[in-house]
Amino acid sequence: MTMLPFGLRAAPLSGLAQFAELFGASPKMPVLFVGHGSPMNAIEENVFVRGFRETAASLPRPRAILCISAHWETMGTFVTAMERPRTIYDFGGFPPELYEVVYPAPGSPSLATETKRLINSVTVGEDLHWGLDHGAWTVLRHFFPDAAVPVVQLSLDMRQPAEYHYELARALAPLRDKGVLIVGSGNMVHNLRLVAWNKLNEAGFGFDWALEAQQRMKTMLLKNDHKGLINYAKQGEAFRLAIPTPEHFLPLLYVLAVQNENDKMTFFNDQAVAGSLTMTSLLLSQS
Repeated sequence: MTMLPFGLRAAPLSGLAQFAELFGASPKMPVLFVGHGSPMNAIEENVFVRGFRETAASLPRPRAILCISAHWETMGTFVTAMERPRTIYDFGGFPPELYEVVYPAPGSPSLATETKRLINSVTVGEDLHWGLDHGAWTVLRHFFPDAAVPVVQLSLDMRQPAEYHYELARALAPLRDKGVLIVGSGNMVHNLRLVAWNKLNEAGFGFDWALEAQQRMKTMLLKNDHKGLINYAKQGEAFRLAIPTPEHFLPLLYVLAVQNENDKMTFFNDQAVAGSLTMTSLLLSQS
């Protein structure tokens, strides 16, 4: 930061100038799609939590995180712009200790401003109320347990089709060169109505349609078939059951939209859960 002679005070920086000062050029950051699963992953010790930590160990330290979570659906597109986002407990019926967890990561108004500037196809509103929902904090507390990396969330406009989200997200690619880790958080296969509650503790159990959708999605990902994934509604019965509503799938499209030709794709936590869910996660990185 520029030092001024004693007694002089710098004029307030604009949002763009603040971003330029705080987020200079950096090696291209990885991108993550994380299957976040149950909120209990925040406090349990299990194979998925270990997968989060193992993947975290391979990541460079980001300057900030932009998270697109399945659990922030809005009318319009918004970005959190507060200095201190609250921890949101957007779930019910879980043990009291889960509601005692706080993830006190700071926000980043300058990253919010830059995100708004980059997305010039629509007007992006600043949100000062939302905070960090469980799609963000239950995962990030395992990736960055010190809660020192600033986190900003970008909402999902629930009125818009998949192609809209993909095209909007393409504008975010420059953030990768500024030390920003882009994280999509959802589940590729997510049908809560068909959960086999009696199979919760049976590792890797998936219904045939869920396993079919999981494998076909991975094949399309490895082939960079973004168009096919955008048009998931045209992919048949297995996809229809895997994606009965789009909110848990759409964060994957935000990740794919910023992929480039030099990215290597690595899967982790690639398991089905309770028949109708998958925790399949992926890392895009330059090495």
